[in-house]
Amino acid sequence: MSSPVSGNRVIIAGAGIVGLATAYELGRRGYRVTVLDKEGSAAVHQTGNNSGVIHSGLYYAPGSLKATLGTAGAASMKEFAQAHGVDVEITGKLVVATKESQLPALKELLRRGIQNGVPCRLIDPDEARSYEPHVQCVAALRVETTGIVDYRGVCAVLMRLIREAGGEIRFNSEVRGVRSDASGVSVETTSGTHRAHGFVNCAGLHSDRIARLAGLRPDVRIIPFRGEYFELAPELEHLVNGLIYPVPDPAFPFLGVHLTKMTTGAVHAGPNAIFAFAREGYSWLNINPRDLVDSAAWPGLWRLGAKFWRVGLSETARSLSRRRFLAGLRELVPALPDDCLVPAHAGVRAQALRRDGTLVDDFLYERAPRQIHVLNSPSPAATAGLEIGRLIADELEKEIDK
Repeated sequence: MSSPVSGNRVIIAGAGIVGLATAYELGRRGYRVTVLDKEGSAAVHQTGNNSGVIHSGLYYAPGSLKATLGTAGAASMKEFAQAHGVDVEITGKLVVATKESQLPALKELLRRGIQNGVPCRLIDPDEARSYEPHVQCVAALRVETTGIVDYRGVCAVLMRLIREAGGEIRFNSEVRGVRSDASGVSVETTSGTHRAHGFVNCAGLHSDRIARLAGLRPDVRIIPFRGEYFELAPELEHLVNGLIYPVPDPAFPFLGVHLTKMTTGAVHAGPNAIFAFAREGYSWLNINPRDLVDSAAWPGLWRLGAKFWRVGLSETARSLSRRRFLAGLRELVPALPDDCLVPAHAGVRAQALRRDGTLVDDFLYERAPRQIHVLNSPSPAATAGLEIGRLIADELEKEIDK
């Protein structure tokens, strides 16, 4: 890796955890960074509305970026949070098979976990209940390195460190244009035009649009999926000690509704996964005509729908019926009583979808002269944030050095 010329400037679009971690890493290498975000504060969207889980690297195809960066991120995110006084706890988790037909998929998770270097083992129902007394299963996978962390707190620390290194963070600055030339990159925003030696697009829900503004023609489109959460009523928090997950459908990139005990002691339940009518569609009432047309015009969405229409109907029914949502949770913890769920926040996942209807299942970025565009950074992007930041910094340096 070459050492940057002192004072070289880099502009980063997006003040979520991936953008801030990239800015932090570039600042450590001597670059002057400017982070731009259209919102009035950091971590407003995916980072600030996720489940707060530090994932272990269990689920991901061995050799993929998700596997390598996610497994490394489970360690580096914990260490970063501990070093800077951010609330973090390594609780471990159970992935539970509630019926015999799920055992092959559970064993496949075990195989992947072992291959990815994740401390995990198959346990019987009695041992599972030693961790989670109220769980129901025929077998479970115990994963030791899963935890919970305050990602907003991590972002606050990253912002402080960026500024201490001489960087700046500008809010209320929406990117309107990006252009590279022989000497650098010009980035036009609603707060003025900025000039730099390099540019990184970490805009999450709007990353494909910024890529197109820069002249790229990526073969993906961001399709928004809303994930809705509940919390258990406070008097029922004792029913969950840590994290309880179902065996996921291997054909679908979402993990299913699960139970997560947070650093505050509250227990999050969810999320489901339903198509959102806006890229920032945090409720059924959030409808953005431009976003809706953008999604509907992408042939991949219709091909995805034709393949997963049963799953889509099931997730939609669970969104509209608290009883159905609770039924999914009761498969994990049957003791959950009626009226135990309290509505909580929702998040929107920026899922890159190819024209042929294939969901992009790994981190995805594209390069342009002096530019890196992060076009898919779903879970475990928060867990792997620091690792992604290092990777993107490496890739940008290659572009600047050309």
